[in-house]
Amino acid sequence: MATPDLDPLLLFRQAIAAGGKPTPTTSPTSDEEVPLAQATHLVFVHPTRVAIPIDTQTRFLSAQGKQVGLRSIYFTWINRDITIPAYNAAAEKLNEEMAGTAAVHSCSFVERLNLVTWLEGAGDETEFIKPLAGDKDAAAASGGSGAVTKTVTTASRSGRGTLDPRLAQIYDGERRMGDRNSVLRGIKPTDFSHIRKQAAQFMTRKPGQAAAPSSMPGGPTNNPSLPINSKPVRRPDPIILLSQSASSLLRMSNAKTFLEGGRYAPPETLNAPVHMLHIQRSIKEMDPNRPVRFILVDQTENFKPEYWNRVVAVFTTGQAWQFKNYKWSNPTELFKHVQGIYLGWRGEQPPESVRGFGHRVLTCSVEKWRDPGAPGAETSRWRDREVVETIWKAIEGNMRAKGWRRDAAPREI
Repeated sequence: MATPDLDPLLLFRQAIAAGGKPTPTTSPTSDEEVPLAQATHLVFVHPTRVAIPIDTQTRFLSAQGKQVGLRSIYFTWINRDITIPAYNAAAEKLNEEMAGTAAVHSCSFVERLNLVTWLEGAGDETEFIKPLAGDKDAAAASGGSGAVTKTVTTASRSGRGTLDPRLAQIYDGERRMGDRNSVLRGIKPTDFSHIRKQAAQFMTRKPGQAAAPSSMPGGPTNNPSLPINSKPVRRPDPIILLSQSASSLLRMSNAKTFLEGGRYAPPETLNAPVHMLHIQRSIKEMDPNRPVRFILVDQTENFKPEYWNRVVAVFTTGQAWQFKNYKWSNPTELFKHVQGIYLGWRGEQPPESVRGFGHRVLTCSVEKWRDPGAPGAETSRWRDREVVETIWKAIEGNMRAKGWRRDAAPREI
């Protein structure tokens, strides 16, 4: 078992807390990052530089009780934000690249949730991580009938190094409250949506209805809707739909660079995309304190009905098959509810179908892509930022018209 100072999981957690992440390298003395399939070591630089073989087994145990290697831990962390199908596909691709020399463990949803939560420092208790050897010794030193309880106490602090035996005895006298994973979720996610329907009749009040006075001094009120100290509801993230067409200039692989960075690059020059991305945009009129997060997707098969009320823009190439699975499959009806955007090359006419959509679809053009090595290629990209701002101006105007606010989203568009 690794010591607390060289424990891979603890070093990983400390690196994330310091705002960084370890680097996969081909030797313990190198600092050059290489693809994960070629890496032999993982280099940590906080609190001191430490290189650990990437195939080292960690204290993280799978649901089947098998140790998970450091390569799998790193792979799960860097892919923490992608969907489950995309995560499994990335694991299969990595295993093919390593050609049988090693294999990454594809974590289940619960394993992934517990690992990411622990690494981020959001929780210290997880059944998947074994305590450090020093923690076990601290629990055993307490002795007596409370040995089992002491083991649980020190195990729950396994991410913080060894624990003094006397301090462990003091902790044993505390009432254990648990965290949201252990209290609400247990070992698998639980759906509590049915509780909302049952509680709705007690928590809502019709618009304009005031609380009824008491029927007698000190008696209960006649209004069944009693005031409740409820927390403000978090505004959902607005959604932007992209086209999956191969002829589209803006796809998942280059949308973040263009919409967030203000620079256009063709999809073919970038890595293979996922089906969901997050980008941020500062909209002072909506939220002056923090940027608004947008969700970019190019598939609607898994859309819930309420998701359509969050759609603020649809990028289109004018091809009718794009709208087949949309709530409004007729483009004319769709663009009555949502801002349409067409992105084409400067100097070329948009397709006839796009022109037929009329003013409900914003037509924008970017300079044609030129090889970065060609003379004057960089100077032709200065207009990209202007095009991006035009697109955002249309999206933000549509959002204001539909009722998007700092703490609220429209219930229907």
